[in-house]
Amino acid sequence: MTDVLRRGRASLAFSFFAQGAAFALLVTRIPAIQDRYGVSDALLPAFLAAVPILAGVGSVTTEQLVKRIRPSRLLRWSQPVVLLALLGVGAGDRLVELAVALGAFGLAVGALDASMNMLGVSLQRTYGRSIMLGFHATYSLGGIVGASLAWVGAHWHLSLFVSYLPVVLVLLPAAFVGSRWYVDGGAVSGLEADVDASADAEAGKRQGESGALVFRLLLPLCLVMTFAYIGDSTVSNWSAKYLQDVLGSSEQLATVPYNVYMVMTLVGRAVGDFGVRRFGAVAVVRLGAVVAALGFAVVAVAPGAWVGMLGFTLLGLGLCVLVPQTFAAAGRLFPGASDAAIARLNIFNYVGFLIGSPLVGALGDAWNYRGAMLVPMVLVLATLGYARSFAPEPDRYGDGHERPRTADVGRGSNGL
Repeated sequence: MTDVLRRGRASLAFSFFAQGAAFALLVTRIPAIQDRYGVSDALLPAFLAAVPILAGVGSVTTEQLVKRIRPSRLLRWSQPVVLLALLGVGAGDRLVELAVALGAFGLAVGALDASMNMLGVSLQRTYGRSIMLGFHATYSLGGIVGASLAWVGAHWHLSLFVSYLPVVLVLLPAAFVGSRWYVDGGAVSGLEADVDASADAEAGKRQGESGALVFRLLLPLCLVMTFAYIGDSTVSNWSAKYLQDVLGSSEQLATVPYNVYMVMTLVGRAVGDFGVRRFGAVAVVRLGAVVAALGFAVVAVAPGAWVGMLGFTLLGLGLCVLVPQTFAAAGRLFPGASDAAIARLNIFNYVGFLIGSPLVGALGDAWNYRGAMLVPMVLVLATLGYARSFAPEPDRYGDGHERPRTADVGRGSNGL
């Protein structure tokens, strides 16, 4: 079983990497996509908003599908759709073709994000220790690689199709072959002898309280997910404009903050699992929220570009721990229904993405952009009030360690 789990963990990590690269290749080439298809500035927001909206639909659909289909199978088939849809974005030349490609991309991304995190949470429960941040670290690494390849394509004036084709030709077969080793609930049944026999009874009792997911219990995590993505979308959409227009940097320097943010996200997630194991999820989430809020504060009061860069560096270190730990907390909160909990929680990923950029833009135009940066700061600080939701189940063993609960892995979604 050790080899099975090791291969499953490695193959899932590659799936996170491929998704990070694909998403970065799409969002960093938006100006080129707009030029290729002749999308007007007025119409562009509608196209951009359609992707997260359809991703939310895909996530809701996944919640229903996992009652009949294993998350590993959904992931195996949704990832190729995402990569082929990306290639479709680069291959077309009419608006209807762009709409179809982006529609397929959005629906598949919703299923992909949900099923990836379902498998990650079930693997973490099986391991009995924090590994979720590591998966999201590979996503950040994929984002850095994708953004770098996008820069190469733009620098050499390559067409979108030529830029995307080599990436898809490498990632598509690799992801499909790697999907043979995904691990979900049924593959770890041989470990059930080590599981406390009361786990199923406890999960069943929790499901039976209302016959459905207790939304009141999940709501704090939904809010944290929304706040985290409002912060993330603020950085991704406004960091360059803020540095150039507010802090007076050069156009070249204005491209640096997002890259710095992504690198620090990778660093924070790479070491974050060790922090969770040593200090606990609650302490890590609280520290991440404080560091992220400090980052927004530094950005808001920065006298110049380099101090602003420091603020975006802190934002990468702080925000990076919130999303992975939110998924992990949902799995702990509903151990017998983690698939459905994660699918519903994943919707708020896209809610935050949809709210963040327009919110900061509207506040910046109506007030000023320095003041606008204080709003995501306050929202991130609100995470401190929900930090208790990240605490593990009460220890029934008396030794302070959380135990793997494979009897619950990937099987409880029918109860919701």
